[in-house]
Amino acid sequence: MKQKFFYSILTLLAPLMTFCQGGTVQNASIPKDAPVDVKMTDFKNNILPNEIVIFRSQLNGREYQGLTDSTGRFSTRLPAGDKYEIFILGFKDSTSYNVLNIPALTGNAYYKNPFKIDIQFLPAKSFVLEDCNFETGKAELLPEAFPVLDELVAYLNRKDDERIEIQGHTDNVGTAKSNQVLSENRANTVRNYLIGKGIDPNRLTAKGYGFSVPVADNKTAEGRAQNRRTEVKILE
Repeated sequence: MKQKFFYSILTLLAPLMTFCQGGTVQNASIPKDAPVDVKMTDFKNNILPNEIVIFRSQLNGREYQGLTDSTGRFSTRLPAGDKYEIFILGFKDSTSYNVLNIPALTGNAYYKNPFKIDIQFLPAKSFVLEDCNFETGKAELLPEAFPVLDELVAYLNRKDDERIEIQGHTDNVGTAKSNQVLSENRANTVRNYLIGKGIDPNRLTAKGYGFSVPVADNKTAEGRAQNRRTEVKILE
């Protein structure tokens, strides 16, 4: 899983963490973990459902996940006496957010109230489908494309309220007309694959851009390789 830090695609605000007062209990079943409440919104305070937050232990690397519900919230419990790196999971990458410190408990102490984490961030509006490759000059997918497309299927199943535009892009080898047709055919190939995996066709738009939107210099082989790409744009 690739990691992107808070200064990259997503913009994050520091979370609000409230350390609750310890209490005491008299029985043997004293919880040695802590309740954690998470709330996620964008910068306009719109709720963000179906977002995955990962807490990664700095002691042993174990990961704990939570999925925001229709109100943009979820609750979980984390073992005390550890620090947890917080990541927001995107498509094939994660964004480092902050670190949650849950001090160790001693004796009969326990955490009565939850740690509260308010996260504000801007989800990515587009991303490139890395390794979504085709046969040269054709719209037939190569084997390495199927894993990334299956990950896109899983993403769309989780984000079941999102509509996307599948964008085909080419380099500038050949005529504008042939590249336009090729980019359209490749975008439609991806769309048809997603439909075949059960994604609602009404959520999917395919569009070809030919070589009209380069992201690198077509004068070099490396640049042309970057320009031959399939992008996904999240539609409002």
